[in-house]
Amino acid sequence: MNNNLTVVVLTKNEEENIVAVVQNAKKVAAEVLIVDSGSTDKTVQLAEENGAKVVYRAWDNDFAAQRNFALQHVKTEWVLYLDADERMTDDLLASVKNAVGHDKTCQYSIKRKSVAFGQELNYGSLKPDFVPRLFKTKNVKWINKVHEKPVCADQLKILNGYVRHYTYNSWQQWLAKFNQYTTIWAEDAFNNKKKSTYLTAFLHAFFGFWQILIVKKGICDGALGIILCFMHFFYTLTKYLKLIDLYRTNTKHGV
Repeated sequence: MNNNLTVVVLTKNEEENIVAVVQNAKKVAAEVLIVDSGSTDKTVQLAEENGAKVVYRAWDNDFAAQRNFALQHVKTEWVLYLDADERMTDDLLASVKNAVGHDKTCQYSIKRKSVAFGQELNYGSLKPDFVPRLFKTKNVKWINKVHEKPVCADQLKILNGYVRHYTYNSWQQWLAKFNQYTTIWAEDAFNNKKKSTYLTAFLHAFFGFWQILIVKKGICDGALGIILCFMHFFYTLTKYLKLIDLYRTNTKHGV
């Protein structure tokens, strides 16, 4: 483990994941910081029992704000962000140790492979991608409420190895995130005065579906891949419909 690195994990009701992610993170960092947004299960208890530090920030539909809040509590020079449903491979753990040990002023991107419903996906919306996750603590901040991203001026490099992202175990879980993310997106778009019509909502959804199915080869992941392409259509359509509904509702109330 490295005394100059803190691993940050955002949580809410992650008792099924918390022990594994904390133990995984402790292989590379002396401190694991959990930013909890009000878990009602055993997430906090299990995190503390496994040696993590837990801080609380009330959830306000802003993922970037949660990540930025974490930086106030990081005392080490380096910070690495993990999601509760992600696990670092041995190659990645070694690569992180090497990057932090050399102490260069860089930011590092990590390859992420998704596993959904027990199947590793190689195409479509959940195909492997690269996400910036390791930074000098004082050199990064996060923006965007949903699908948040880091802002960092340091040179970007890619670490060896990857994280396995265990995204969805059930359709109930998928639908819960679906509802949460589409609502956050619609509210943020409404606040930024973005508008839509039923036609443009459908067109966004249709072209998104076509891109995921054909251009990104979602069809190559078999039956599950094709189903996820249709669900992507539904996701895109719904977020625009929620935006339209916000304008309709607020117009009725004279907002």
